[in-house]
Parts: sequence; structure tokens; C-alpha cells
Amino acid sequence: MRNNQVEIEYCTQCRWLLRAAWMAQELLTTFEAELSAVSLVPGTGGVFEVRLNGVVVFSRKEAGRFPESKELKQHIRDVIAPERDLGHSDRKVD
Repeated sequence: MRNNQVEIEYCTQCRWLLRAAWMAQELLTTFEAELSAVSLVPGTGGVFEVRLNGVVVFSRKEAGRFPESKELKQHIRDVIAPERDLGHSDRKVD
């Protein structure tokens, strides 16, 4: 289903556009059949927040760090395609 939308809000003051664009590329490559859009949203004040269908899936402010590509893909997969295997990007089963 292709009606899932991701927004990546990034801080223009901090010059995080390239980081946001790279993350958008990673998500579009991984979820090309499931996502209808990935939007880059300019912000300020140190924001780096990723939202899926309007719901925050990662906040740099809350986590105190940037997301790893692997964990962001897992968060999004768990919502839009929980049965999907992400291959080498998937978490290890203990």
C-alpha cells in the first residue's frame, strides 16, 4: 500500500539538510513500494524529527542523538510492513 508518508524535519541553522536527504534516500530505497512520499521539512532550533503519517517515530531531542539508518528502517517497517524482512538491516534475534 502506497499511502504512507514520511516527513523529516531538520534544522537549517545546524545545516542538517544533507543528513536528512541521505535518510530520505535510504527510506525511499528500502520502502519504494510502501511509501507515497518522503518530505524534507526545514526547521530551526536543532530539530531533527522523523514522522510517519503524522506520528513521530524518532526525535533527536528525545533520544539525545541522531537515528541510525537501521533503527529508523525498523521503526517504519514495524508500522507499514511488520512481516517484512529487512535483510542485513534487521535486528538480530537472541
